[in-house]
Amino acid sequence: MRKTLLGGGAMVVLAGLNAPAALSFAESTYHAYKIDQPAYKARYGSWGTVRIPEEFRTNAVHAALLRTGKVLIVAGSGNDEEHFGAGTFDTVLWDPEAGTFKRIDTPEDFFCGGHAALPDGRLLIAGGTARYEVLDGEVRHAGGGMRVKNEDPDRPLTLRRGTVFRSPAGTAYVSRFDVTVPKAKRTFEVDRFRNGAMKPWRTKVTASEQRVFVEAVEEGPQAVTGRAAQYRIEGLTGRAADNAYGLAERITLDKQDFQGIRAAYEFDPVAEKYVPVAPMKDARWYPTLVGLDDGRVLAVSGLDDVGEILAGGNEIYDPKAKKWSEGPFRYFPTYPALFLTKGGKLFYPGANAGYGPADKGRVPGLWDPEKNTFTEVGGLADADELETAAALMLPPAQDQKVMVLGGGGVGESGKSTARTAVVDLTEDRPVFERGPDLPQGTRYLNSVLMPDDTVFTTGGSRDYRGRGASNVLKAQSYDPATGAFTAAAAPTVGRNYHSEALLLPDGRVATFGSDSLYGDRANTRLGRFEQRMEVYTPPALHRSGGTRPVIGKGPETVTRGGSATYAAEGSGRIATARLMRPSAVTHTTDVEQRSIELGLRKTPGRVTVAVPEDPALVPPGWYMLFLTDTEGTPSVAKWVRVG
Repeated sequence: MRKTLLGGGAMVVLAGLNAPAALSFAESTYHAYKIDQPAYKARYGSWGTVRIPEEFRTNAVHAALLRTGKVLIVAGSGNDEEHFGAGTFDTVLWDPEAGTFKRIDTPEDFFCGGHAALPDGRLLIAGGTARYEVLDGEVRHAGGGMRVKNEDPDRPLTLRRGTVFRSPAGTAYVSRFDVTVPKAKRTFEVDRFRNGAMKPWRTKVTASEQRVFVEAVEEGPQAVTGRAAQYRIEGLTGRAADNAYGLAERITLDKQDFQGIRAAYEFDPVAEKYVPVAPMKDARWYPTLVGLDDGRVLAVSGLDDVGEILAGGNEIYDPKAKKWSEGPFRYFPTYPALFLTKGGKLFYPGANAGYGPADKGRVPGLWDPEKNTFTEVGGLADADELETAAALMLPPAQDQKVMVLGGGGVGESGKSTARTAVVDLTEDRPVFERGPDLPQGTRYLNSVLMPDDTVFTTGGSRDYRGRGASNVLKAQSYDPATGAFTAAAAPTVGRNYHSEALLLPDGRVATFGSDSLYGDRANTRLGRFEQRMEVYTPPALHRSGGTRPVIGKGPETVTRGGSATYAAEGSGRIATARLMRPSAVTHTTDVEQRSIELGLRKTPGRVTVAVPEDPALVPPGWYMLFLTDTEGTPSVAKWVRVG
């Protein structure tokens, strides 16, 4: 009897100890059962994990939907300094329809570069990483910028990485990157005598220059200098030695930030390879690339080749000439959200990601790049919490309304806001109006335009880079017509810094990446880059029972101001037609996506759509054409090109 009592007591104690675990297991089992029910999916949608073979798992830092329906996932060095040091740069091409993956040869470290779609369907990628940061206290070799001068008007000067610059005092500094300095500029001048006769020609030569980052060969403070001096370039002989020299900028032992590259490439979605084009004038890390109404692309902001934020020099890429030219001068923090609006102006809602002082370039406004004027827009609550905020042009683009969602304080601030706000740019004096709050303060929120004119938002974290296990495992949809959020099925994978989400041609949403600083609530264990992918299926696709509009034969190219006719099954129940520009997203910044309302005329078995005429509303390029029925169920997209 004693054995029985002791055994029974032990069972009771054991059951008590395991009760929380048993309860948790029961709750998770019930939750899994509940979210798998058809009624639940029809109301909230569902999530599924994408199976990725081990050899194709990568650190998704950038994601762009190509006009082939495939997704370009760019890691570069993937925020991994070992990969950077080894020159291991990664790009993976995912085909969502076939469920296949392909590794793409990656010629540069595109980590933290910028991207934008070109009119012919290629993807422009510019900038990236030349050097990882070195934190305060870890800098051993003094470093800074060296301006390399070339006074030879007949030939450019190329200096390879490792070139030595020697100061008048004998201190040696070595360059960390290749640099090419153009030929000096030669001009001819002529003067007239008083009697009208002309003096002989005089030649004037103006030295050209490029900047390169250098480090002292020897460790220690003796190489620190703030003095301007002329530095001899070792290894040059003859004419080159006579015409080239260095001028040092401030060389210190201070923290050395990430540094950008000038390289630019076009990704060819048919050949599935990177094609080099002319490099930018300025190196850029964390730049925004935004398409203009004429098909050119404006590159804005970024950290330069010595890790300093650009003072306001921007440049424009011409896809016909494959070259860059000087753009309008204006300062922005890195990765600023810029949206093309009517009249060709760019609206800056203040949302940005990453670098820049708290008191400069943070005010929202309407920028006219042609005149280089900037009109401030007020009314935004929590205006000091716009870093890592999401922003987008609400559907349809004709309404010219821009929404800001969440965000946080500058830098590594732990502040976050639940604020959303909407501005109507058609008003004479636009101001932000407060929208519905998010469920909690959220940074890094991913927001995606949907074919039914709603906005799907998911993920993010309350604190900087998910500190304190603060990932937000929630999702919701915003309806511009009602100005309200409705709950959606919760994702199972947390997403914060370095995460992306985009609309797929079949109407689902794919989510990638996440780069938590820590992997536990106490912030004692370093985090790991999230390599899983999830796909969200919206409620309408569960309610349809497999029946959805189908777009049949019709033209692949449409003209602005014109119309096009397509075969369409179930044309009688079709309610809307939309052109949706494919996403190119990184660091919560996606200025590419936009949804354009099309005029719609229905006849039995056919639909005719009318395309707006304004190129600032419909920039040239490839779009997904979606038809949505009266139940909110979208078709699979048909790719069309707007000329």
